[in-house]
Amino acid sequence: MAKKFCIFILCCINALTFYAQRTDTVSVYSSSMKKEIKNVVIFPDGYDSGDKYPVLYLLHGYGGNHKTWLNIKPELPVLASSHGMIIVCPDGAKSWYWDSPKDSALRYETYVSSELTDYIDSHYKTKADKSGRAVTGLSMGGQGALWLGIRHQDVFGACGSTSGGVDIRPFPDNWDMKKSLGEYRDNIEIWDRHTIVSILPLVRNGLPIYIDCGTDDFFYNVNEKLHKEMLYRNIRHEYVTRPGRHNASYWNFSIEFQMLFFSNYFKGKEVYR
Repeated sequence: MAKKFCIFILCCINALTFYAQRTDTVSVYSSSMKKEIKNVVIFPDGYDSGDKYPVLYLLHGYGGNHKTWLNIKPELPVLASSHGMIIVCPDGAKSWYWDSPKDSALRYETYVSSELTDYIDSHYKTKADKSGRAVTGLSMGGQGALWLGIRHQDVFGACGSTSGGVDIRPFPDNWDMKKSLGEYRDNIEIWDRHTIVSILPLVRNGLPIYIDCGTDDFFYNVNEKLHKEMLYRNIRHEYVTRPGRHNASYWNFSIEFQMLFFSNYFKGKEVYR
């Protein structure tokens, strides 16, 4: 009986610790899109009494929103505390995190890489340089995180992708991409330019990159091709495949390894095996 009571008390303490951690939803005005955008901000335990913290920007996939990652991984506040980082989850709508060449109202690249990072750094205790910022995400957000991380290496010091749509061209009629880029058959050059492989020449030495994908994922083949192209170009990166599909069960598991990678980067540790 005493043992059961102790277990009950321990569970209560863990629950109180989990819910005591601060998680805010903030609206940030995008001057480039002239609208408010919601974002979840997750703080590590002890934030109010601590020093400045690094920030991991965590991007959702197509059909998701700023709440998606907390729904997939409710333990994110605990992970933020264990790694000593702030996590920011913006609402990227169905944008693919590009500045659309077809619709000037869609400027999510500018929003995340400039407007949001400026807001977070000016309102919270952050390490306000690239050594204290990383970006990763799932599916659409995986493509978006590599896009942002590679194109804005002065802002983000590391980037990653889990189950990322890293080559969009095999899927010209899916996930509203044509709303941003136009019909594929009429805009092949634009589609080529907005694929991750096309921006690999921009990667500078020393950009830590972590990519993973499930072997039963419909994006597995494009991730394999990207990995091989990066090897060909001698771009150092961590690439992991494991059994899994394109679903929340996989991302619930994969994000823990992603966060460890970025935590090591923030701490100045070796990130590659």
